[in-house]
Amino acid sequence: MPLRCVQQHPGRCRRGLATVSQCGSQAGGERMNPFTYSKPTDVSAAVNLSGPATRFIAGGTNLLDLMKENVATPEHLIDITGLPLRDVSETASGGLMIGALVSNADLAYHPLIEARYPLLSKAVLAGASPQLRNMASTGGNLLQRTRCYYFYDTGVPCNKREPGSGCPAREGLNRIHAILGASDDCVATHPSDMCVALAALEAVVHVEGRAGRRTIEFADFHRLPGDAPQRDNQLADDELIIAVELPAQGFVSHNAYLKIRDRASYAFALVSVAAAIELDGEVIRDVRLALGGVA
Repeated sequence: MPLRCVQQHPGRCRRGLATVSQCGSQAGGERMNPFTYSKPTDVSAAVNLSGPATRFIAGGTNLLDLMKENVATPEHLIDITGLPLRDVSETASGGLMIGALVSNADLAYHPLIEARYPLLSKAVLAGASPQLRNMASTGGNLLQRTRCYYFYDTGVPCNKREPGSGCPAREGLNRIHAILGASDDCVATHPSDMCVALAALEAVVHVEGRAGRRTIEFADFHRLPGDAPQRDNQLADDELIIAVELPAQGFVSHNAYLKIRDRASYAFALVSVAAAIELDGEVIRDVRLALGGVA
């Protein structure tokens, strides 16, 4: 379909109506990166379509931004919104199993989450905006990428985006960057609020790939940058998050999520903390602390 070119962009097509390819060829502008699309209806089919040049997409609240900025250039998108992964159900051990496609909004306001895991509900509601929470999925929240300025700017080096190119954030604008767990190659942080609470609750991530299903302890799911900052987590190229499991202990009575940010809403954490404590009278039985925005 024809697109109207935006005239205030210098170097872009200034002829009014033109196709995307015409805009690129007539004025030397960038063309869209072509990609194919499929929408499987079961997990095994989705997994069999996956590979290094593919991306799973659900709400798309982060991936679409990355594609618009040419940070992510997948050759094939696998739409997983048709998969049966939208339930929140009880487990035999007394916990909850959260399907990967449960939206952030549905998760935060789910009666079982509010009643038994209020820390998680608080953390989810501290993130993004109502519109984004309506679209963003549980699995996608775990997989969102850093909001480092240099990662999003394809005009500058970034080891996370292009391994071996350098990390200008180390000597540049790094107010939002890591103070723990950084390396010589990368100082980016993970932006999620939900993940901070899931770490404190000691959740377990359930994934499926061509080799079958496996579980990953939440504390082990995300990787520190080390010398391979392009890898954010422990997933293989063909693996899909299918659920997140919460243990029975929800720290109902004593919990808090605190987030320090530049504005009161729709801002990523400069630092955040999920805190929970279990008391037996005056005896402390268990304490959990997890930090966000710092590693």
